[in-house]
Formats: sequence, C-alpha cells, structure tokens
Amino acid sequence: MIDHISIGVRDLARATNFYDELLATLEYERLETRPATVGYGKRYPEFWLNLRAGREPTTGDNGAHFCLRATSVDVVNRFHESGVRLGAISGGEPGIRPEYSDQYYAAFIIDRDQNLIEVVTFVDPL
Repeated sequence: MIDHISIGVRDLARATNFYDELLATLEYERLETRPATVGYGKRYPEFWLNLRAGREPTTGDNGAHFCLRATSVDVVNRFHESGVRLGAISGGEPGIRPEYSDQYYAAFIIDRDQNLIEVVTFVDPL
C-alpha cells in the first residue's frame, strides 16, 4: 500500500551518515544521492531523506512516526543498539509490546530531527 516514505532533515550530510549505518541493519543501502535528497532501499529507494535546512529545530515529539519491518528479534536489537550508539535517543527498548499483541517485538529510537522510528518483527506466541 505505501510505496515510499520521506522525512525532513536539517543537515543532510549528518543524517546521511546516521542512516547509512542504521538502515544497513535492515539490509537497506543508499541507492540514490542528489543535492537535497538521499534514497535508501533494497531494490529501489523506498526511504528518503529530504533536506529542510530552514526548518526550525524541534524539541519533543514532532509528530513523525514510522515503522520499518525487521526479519528477526536480533535485527530489532541491533537496530536499536546502532541507533543509540550513533546518537539517537531510545524511544523504547527492544521487547514485546503486549498492548499491541504477544507477538509484536519492537524498539523505538528518536533521531536528531525528532523523527520517531520504530522497527518491528513478529515472534511466535508466548
């Protein structure tokens, strides 16, 4: 249903360095680099960074939240660990989210532009 996602970033070079390594945990790679946008994906760009240099810095929740699918619990854990190591804030440690289901294993990070990024995989019922 959704073909691609675009998020605004104030510093494209900094965001590109962050997302190059972070998205590699999900086997995404940088497929497109233009002066004001960078696209990541597996076969085609499905996750885009768009330069919004004039955007005021935000504090707290900017309202942007998206979730990417992981192939395993280990990938969710590595994604969260990598994000925090690269300078993101933990928005929720990896684990089962029983409020969604007993199969929903997810983690959350908040990037430097206050985008809330979730990564999820589904496990066998407990």
